[in-house]
Amino acid sequence: LACSHQHCAFPLNGKELCIWNTVSAQPLHLSGHQYSISALSFGSKINPVLVCSASRERVIVWNLDECTQKVQEGLTPRGIVIGTLLGVVLHVRFSPDDEQVAVCAGNQIYMLSTKNEAILAKLDGHLAPVTAAEFCTWEKSMLISVSEDRTFKARKVWDYFAGKLIYQSGILTAFPLISLTIDEENKQIITGCAEGRLWIFSLISDHNYRCITQINLKKEQEKFCNKMQKSGKEIGEGQNTSKLCKTNNVRPEGSVETSLPILLIEHCDFLVCFHKEENIYSAMNTSYFWIGSSTGLFIINLANFELEAFLSYKDNSDLSIRFAGSCALTRKAVNGKVLCLITSMFEDMIALLEVNPAALVRIQQSDFLPRGNENSLSVIARYRITKCFFPLNWIMHLLNYFTVGVKSMVKDQPLVFHNKIKSSGYTTAPRMTMFSPNNNLKKNEGSEWKSSCKRKNKEYPLESDPPIKYEKEISVTCKPTPICCIQYSGDGEMLACGLADKTVLIFNSNLTDTCNVFAGHDGAVNSVGWSHDKKWLVSASEDRTLRVWSVCYNEPALILGKEKFPKTVRFAQFYFIDAFILLCCGAEFHLLSFHLDTTKDDLKRYKKRSVCKLVQKFPMASTVEITSLSAVNDFYSYIVLTAGSNRALEVFDLNAGCSTAVIPDVHTRSVHQICQNKGSSFSTQQSEAYNLFMTTAAGDGIKLWDLRTLR
Repeated sequence: LACSHQHCAFPLNGKELCIWNTVSAQPLHLSGHQYSISALSFGSKINPVLVCSASRERVIVWNLDECTQKVQEGLTPRGIVIGTLLGVVLHVRFSPDDEQVAVCAGNQIYMLSTKNEAILAKLDGHLAPVTAAEFCTWEKSMLISVSEDRTFKARKVWDYFAGKLIYQSGILTAFPLISLTIDEENKQIITGCAEGRLWIFSLISDHNYRCITQINLKKEQEKFCNKMQKSGKEIGEGQNTSKLCKTNNVRPEGSVETSLPILLIEHCDFLVCFHKEENIYSAMNTSYFWIGSSTGLFIINLANFELEAFLSYKDNSDLSIRFAGSCALTRKAVNGKVLCLITSMFEDMIALLEVNPAALVRIQQSDFLPRGNENSLSVIARYRITKCFFPLNWIMHLLNYFTVGVKSMVKDQPLVFHNKIKSSGYTTAPRMTMFSPNNNLKKNEGSEWKSSCKRKNKEYPLESDPPIKYEKEISVTCKPTPICCIQYSGDGEMLACGLADKTVLIFNSNLTDTCNVFAGHDGAVNSVGWSHDKKWLVSASEDRTLRVWSVCYNEPALILGKEKFPKTVRFAQFYFIDAFILLCCGAEFHLLSFHLDTTKDDLKRYKKRSVCKLVQKFPMASTVEITSLSAVNDFYSYIVLTAGSNRALEVFDLNAGCSTAVIPDVHTRSVHQICQNKGSSFSTQQSEAYNLFMTTAAGDGIKLWDLRTLR
């Protein structure tokens, strides 16, 4: 089968070629083969429209304009025979300029001219029949082919008279590779096998054809159906759920589990179909592809490798074909619709479908995709903490706790002067100035103004390339010691390192000098985090303790011991512009309020004045341990992201005090790092950019997520 902009081609009665014009709804019958037609392909250009048909005895190129004219004149249309007796042909493909045709016959690929019968090159190397071949549009002398020997090969063809093998992959799977396409935008090749798996490889020159990812179509379909069923239960509606999604996951006794062979991979004009829609669910630079299988059509998003929509043949009551043997799709959408041509696997039947991708995605995803920003999550808090961050009684309790503590401390202590006093000024009661601004800071204000101007001059343009130049390397210890964590301060002037030797080191940003060394933990330091004002540093260790250090002193200002935490504290950070401390311990994370006081009293030098109190614990569902946690401290935000050992990611809204979303199977392994866009003093960004975050897991790469769509 083959489809183009306005035509569909398919064999009629085995030997006759039928061209169906979708505009005039008129067929064009072309005869010239003596055996059954086994491969079809349209040319790359629109004018003239060329069609290549192949059978075991000959390969013919047809010019549709000339053939139509001859039929109108009452003559029999004839094509150009460009190859004879090549064997069983499984695939044909035109070059980008329509000057050559690659014919896959047996284990070999023949390069034929479209003008006359001439074999320009003969390419071999595969150990089994070649099932598909594609030309690189940006480099027309490169040809990629896949075969039943379960490998793909990249060849460089010089003037189509000699071919050189550039790369040969290893065996990818236990099943034959039967489909192939090239993603021009991302410079990738996508191939599929008879079992239902997709492989994506990079064609960028310095990537050495590395595998980017592989997709199990059956698992993606099950994940998509489970998400639709879950969303249907939440809203109490299930009318938009596919019949296949409504079936029970438990197979009845005696039933047969079918595979999903990848029959077709074709580019999808997703954004063109949505050009009239008010809400576009995806980014403008995302690529989408159709995947044609025996049971239906899939739309795959290449940005996150997830399933966008699924069209099952069984769901269409007007369609008598339940299992497709082959299929073809138009590459370009017309009026937001694409044509799909399928044949039955068990009967001599062909069906032509008109599919609207926009309507398909809208129906299936309307239940679980947010339509507007008013109901979607956002990292940036819409209100101040005293208005909505916690229930009002929490706020009043916290403020009263700190205020009473300071007043009682001043009132109960006797007045002792250790130095000579110039003027007493103590005839009246002391004023409480904890929440009033300190205006006697002229020198500091000047230095702050200079530093702010200095940072402003270092504005880093967003369109510039990222800093990838190697600057410097130092050894932090005399003997080999693992570095467990590193963290830059907000202004980028200092760097904190947590080591496995139980110490925390502070460096200048240029790594020229060690500013400070903090020692006191009895285990490896798991996490370090700077305060917003760069005066404090929080560290968590394997010894089940948490310490808050003053950057100016070597002694900790606050220590939370083992009695506070039943398990190891994996991560700790300041939160809500230094108003709280977040830490994760086991399967829950804690929100702590604190007050730091470094003043010294000679009479009670061993009594710590810093205090800390637990506000609330937030458990993560269905996990044994939280492996990573992230929240923004540089501006007011009530969103906290956690990842667990169950490979799930959970979003907490501390304004509501509960979990708001769970994303299962974020990676193939547990997420060990969550990185949010927390802002920078060196660049100005749009507010929407702060809703992006990244996750990474060992052996599973890095994924970029959007908090608003949770995808």
